[in-house]
Amino acid sequence: MSQLPDRTVKVYTISLGCPKNRVDTERLLGTLGSAMGPVESVEEADLVLINTCGFIQPATEESITTILDAIRDAAEVLVETGRKPLLCVAGCLVSRYGQDLKDELPEVDLWLNTDEIHLWPSMAAEALSVSVEQNTPRNLSTGPAYAYLKVSEGCSHNCLFCTIPSIRGPHKSWPVDFLIDEAEQLAASVPEIIVVGQDSTAYGSDLGPGHDLETLVKGLAGIPALEWLRIMYLYPAGLTESLLSILKEHVPPFLPYFDIPLQHAHPDVLSSMGRPFARNPEKVIDRVRSFFPEAALRTTFIVGYPGETDEHFEHLMEFVRKTRFHHLGVFPYWPEDGTPAAIMENQVPDEIKIERRDALMELQAEISGDILSQYEGKTLPVLIEQPSEEWPGLYVGRTWFQAPDVDGVTYVSAPPEVELALGSIVDVEIEKADTYDLSGLV
Repeated sequence: MSQLPDRTVKVYTISLGCPKNRVDTERLLGTLGSAMGPVESVEEADLVLINTCGFIQPATEESITTILDAIRDAAEVLVETGRKPLLCVAGCLVSRYGQDLKDELPEVDLWLNTDEIHLWPSMAAEALSVSVEQNTPRNLSTGPAYAYLKVSEGCSHNCLFCTIPSIRGPHKSWPVDFLIDEAEQLAASVPEIIVVGQDSTAYGSDLGPGHDLETLVKGLAGIPALEWLRIMYLYPAGLTESLLSILKEHVPPFLPYFDIPLQHAHPDVLSSMGRPFARNPEKVIDRVRSFFPEAALRTTFIVGYPGETDEHFEHLMEFVRKTRFHHLGVFPYWPEDGTPAAIMENQVPDEIKIERRDALMELQAEISGDILSQYEGKTLPVLIEQPSEEWPGLYVGRTWFQAPDVDGVTYVSAPPEVELALGSIVDVEIEKADTYDLSGLV
């Protein structure tokens, strides 16, 4: 890494959890402006910033382990050099377990609660003795191919298993003008923008007329530099015919990729979960496919929810067989403290949860492999993200139905004399399909 000027605050950042957390981190670092310089280790850092996740038990455990590792590394730096980096912990874990964390981990210098997210820049700047720079672009951490656009904060749904409303508060949208301005800055650097929010279809519902997802899509689609627009977290109840019609009018840049967090398929389980769309989920799938027959569908399911019977689970399996999702995530239910579901009767044993998860993922592997095999011999647009670390001339990218981090990738081979630009979209002839990934030639 190149030597940074002495006046630069050297920052080592770890952003855990979802893309929404990543955006929070990027916005905070952006406000430090020219005072901030990234480094790659605790040893080099003046500031260690850990943005945590506390959504479910495994995420909580990962966050705590990460904090403890940073405390240990910072102590070693103090012994070796006589100086200690400022330790800052932010995000959902702080909001969920704030005072307990502060009592247990006094080595942390600064705690940033999500309730005070608007104060993060000033709090961090004061701790570092630097000034906040206004109207600065985000400090992107996703490379030259894509960036996330977080359109809202929190959630106003009352799903009985979920901790998000208690951690992040009720749904709050960022104004359309603010988001369009930020998106224009992002599109100057990357070809793909990915809209994220706890419920993207609820965007603007708290702001009144002129602020809704349809209006936002129109504005984003009008950005000349934007090549791909992907929208994640589309709740079933919000996928109305009106919205689908607007989306269809704006292809491109909108990609017909629908991330619909269904969580289950049986109406009894959905009702018990308190989901905002507790009817037959086939209806929303049929509605999407009536507008977009070629749509790539992604969803997530929870198995082992309290009261889920063998019959309920087999209903879910049959729904997956029939629907044939491009992508599917499955999570065993975790009884989270403070949620109504955690104290429900008929809790499902952990071993049954794992068996059901494995069975559903085995079914999805077959479906995914079959769907991807149908692309062999076809030419697809692929967004080039990075060169392979193992093979010269091999690149890693994504085609239109592959979102970063959660889906598979497309491996692209180029002739020795051809160097593919990172962040470029190239036509690739698909030669091979595996269970989750594609391989092809330029």
